[in-house]
Amino acid sequence: MEYRSLLQADIEQLIAQGCHAHDWSQVTVHPMLQLKYVRDVTFSGTCRLGYAERVFEMPGGICKHSGIYHATLHNVTIGNDCCIENIKNYIASYDIGDDCFIENCDIILVDGRTSFGNGVEVAVLNETGGREVTIHDGLTANEAYLVAMYRHRPALVSKLKGWANARAEEVASDRGRIGDHCTIVDTGYIKNMYIGSHCKIEGAGRLKNGSLMSRQESPVHIGYGVIADDFIVQDGSSVSDGTTLSRCYVGQACTLGHGYSASDSLFFCNCQEENGEACAIFAGPFTVTHHKSTLLIAGMFSFMNAGSGSNQSNHMYKLGPIHQGALERGAKTASDSYILWPARIGAFSLVMGRHSSNPDTSQMPFSYLIEKQGVTYLAPAVNLRSVGTIRDVQKWPKRDKRCKTGQLDQVNFNLLSPYTVDKMVKALGILEQLQQFSGATSDTYSYQSARITNSSLHRGIDLYTKAIHKFLGNSLISRLETIMETRGRIDLAMLKPQTDEGQGAWIDLSGLIVPHHLMTDLMNEVEDGRMADLTALHERFASLHSRYYELEWTWAYRLMLDFYQLEEGKITRADLIRIIRLWHESVIALDQMLYNDAKKEFGLTAKTGFGFDGRLSKTAEEDFEQVRGDFDTNPFVIAVKEHIERKSALCDKWLALLT
Repeated sequence: MEYRSLLQADIEQLIAQGCHAHDWSQVTVHPMLQLKYVRDVTFSGTCRLGYAERVFEMPGGICKHSGIYHATLHNVTIGNDCCIENIKNYIASYDIGDDCFIENCDIILVDGRTSFGNGVEVAVLNETGGREVTIHDGLTANEAYLVAMYRHRPALVSKLKGWANARAEEVASDRGRIGDHCTIVDTGYIKNMYIGSHCKIEGAGRLKNGSLMSRQESPVHIGYGVIADDFIVQDGSSVSDGTTLSRCYVGQACTLGHGYSASDSLFFCNCQEENGEACAIFAGPFTVTHHKSTLLIAGMFSFMNAGSGSNQSNHMYKLGPIHQGALERGAKTASDSYILWPARIGAFSLVMGRHSSNPDTSQMPFSYLIEKQGVTYLAPAVNLRSVGTIRDVQKWPKRDKRCKTGQLDQVNFNLLSPYTVDKMVKALGILEQLQQFSGATSDTYSYQSARITNSSLHRGIDLYTKAIHKFLGNSLISRLETIMETRGRIDLAMLKPQTDEGQGAWIDLSGLIVPHHLMTDLMNEVEDGRMADLTALHERFASLHSRYYELEWTWAYRLMLDFYQLEEGKITRADLIRIIRLWHESVIALDQMLYNDAKKEFGLTAKTGFGFDGRLSKTAEEDFEQVRGDFDTNPFVIAVKEHIERKSALCDKWLALLT
């Protein structure tokens, strides 16, 4: 509908209601606007006002009619049914959508041309620079990984940065945007901000040069005391309770709160950061820290939980804070753990104690790193039998809070994948070589600045072997089920993969698990100009993610031939029966270990501190059961038992079909 200019009677009414204007001819209004809802407003520049028909129902039962009260507006467009009230300073150069509630704010302005946080360079991992990631409002963990970690391919990095800067230029403007259905209350300083629809900002201290990518399906919340400069927050995320951000990117469905402090850091989907501090970290999906005493610095993490007092050092007081490290996916740190960078900790490992010997255990996944009197001891594979590991893997998909549509990061939740299993295969070779070179009866073995006890080495060989049997059996049975669905019978010729893609090493692209050679092809396309833009890049990531199981079978098939010494084209039903039997034995053995590990949580020691005032042990028993429940009825224990039953039935099914 056409907006109209003010009539002389309108101007007189507005003046009578305490309004002023530098030039009333620059003020236009919706024909349905009742001017009685515009009071004590000063206009300058070009201003356009929508109608005000809505009544906002506030917490506590009070109602407020839409309109503009006690505000100064300069070059502002206001949509329909907005309530804007008590702006202490002014609003300048903003387009405000429909149904917005803005109250008790100091200042909201755009000053000159801005890209709203797009184009900001975040110096991750190396505080002094060298791995900067240029953030933009569509950044994914997978893209950022390439920018940060492939500096040996400068043409690739240059191209990706160019695309990010092009996006920054595309969104650049001298006007800000506040989307529809936004709430901004009790907030101080807002400058050069893009605020998406359905965003809620309450009590923030300062928001400067940033984007809040809120949307109706997945709103953003910014809470009290937040101070953020040069940043982007993706949809579904909450930043609250005195959190401070400087040059940061917050991905989808993240939670930052309780005074968290972060600078030059990237947080991707479903991160939870509270109380502590981050500096120059690359926090991949599901990086979690909850404790005031925890500092994460100059490290790469994903699917990680940091214990209280976890700390790392990146400064040796020589050439500055130039060191970096990585805890690969699923790694954890125990309370009061410490790592001196540079170091690299293998996937799904647990770090306990203080480690200053720069360990590299990347080829020993699922391990414990334990400090004893200043010496790092490595217990390979022991985390495969930990109930905590399996619990984590089960909870991550359930805790994915992202909206089903518009997900940015491609995330693979699999515990056993070509990425981790390849490392296990290599670990087996390393452990067997250590045993051969140092002797089977040696008390300890040395590996990568760490020591491995004799018992730990033998246990590691056994656990890695069982896990490989489990992975290969899972892949084989999945393939057989596909064959049965396609042909209605077991056709051994169809065991051979349909593609050679998937062979060789696999990598974890901060959540996306892919064959390295396919990622090399992708990077070549980017460098050669055969990939058009960021949209094409992200579509390729999604395509590779969707093809995971097809590509996994190509890799697993080759490993199956090597591991079981089979000849391609000559696999028999007897071979498959042998593999499935080994799979079943390994699955049951690993599940029994998990069952026994869970049982420790219900032992006598675990009941210490229960039944405080009871004289009999029965009181402690009853108190414990009321709080923690009974072992046999614990949901995880029940799930383990059911898993054993299901896998046993599956084994019987396929043995019968193959016999």
